[in-house]
Amino acid sequence: MSFIENNDVQIYYEDYGEGKPVILIHGWPLSHKAWEGQVSTIVDAGYRCITYDRRGFGQSSAPWGDYDYTTLASDLKALIDTLDLDSVTLIGFSMGGGEVVRYLTEYGDDKIEKAALVSSIIPLVPQKEDNPDGVPQEALDDILDAIKSDRVGFLTDFHKNFYNYEDNTDSMSEEQLHYDWSIASHASPQATFQCAKSWATTDFRDELKNVSVPTLIIHGDADNIVPIETSAKQAAEGIPNNRFEIIKGGPHGLNVTHRDELNKLLVDFLEE
Repeated sequence: MSFIENNDVQIYYEDYGEGKPVILIHGWPLSHKAWEGQVSTIVDAGYRCITYDRRGFGQSSAPWGDYDYTTLASDLKALIDTLDLDSVTLIGFSMGGGEVVRYLTEYGDDKIEKAALVSSIIPLVPQKEDNPDGVPQEALDDILDAIKSDRVGFLTDFHKNFYNYEDNTDSMSEEQLHYDWSIASHASPQATFQCAKSWATTDFRDELKNVSVPTLIIHGDADNIVPIETSAKQAAEGIPNNRFEIIKGGPHGLNVTHRDELNKLLVDFLEE
């Protein structure tokens, strides 16, 4: 088992392959295991693929506090520095897009070659007067309340919506839902709640200009968790050097339901 340390927090990671490094940053409320369908493809394409567990999830330490994006980005920096990585491609899924943008804001792109945002929350989740297509605050409050009152019960329906399961039974199994539930239910309750607050409240719109490296934006047009209008379409307007790919019929969890399509887009981007 491999860990790096950042201010007494142990961050678990897995490191496979050789070549230029690619770091995969998982979404909420899962772990590095969510990237199972991508790791072998990236390694087989000739890259060094590194996945890690966000603090509070998977096998990483679960402190009581410090789940804001600046702290989470510092964990990513500690990973890059400890492994002495350069020419890195950062790939952030859903919540993980926030670590990508905040890392570039805080630390610049000296060690970063490319970035990808997959089903990402960037730049803003909640509905506001100047973000009318966002998620209504009432719906976000309901999520936070459900996490507090019946977290493991909430996760059951959440993952069905994550994959638009009823529409995608031909491309994923019911066992995948059980697997995700198991991963998410074993995460720290405190981390699950605090990270939800972070992705539900952080506004990255002013930070989009800091994403200075070539960036691939991938989003499904059937995403019921992070609507494309409030996320990818705005990110594509605000990030200077980007390529925007829409996966038709793709739900939030398109890394499972549309795995081959996603993997081809990622490998083509890495090889450009």
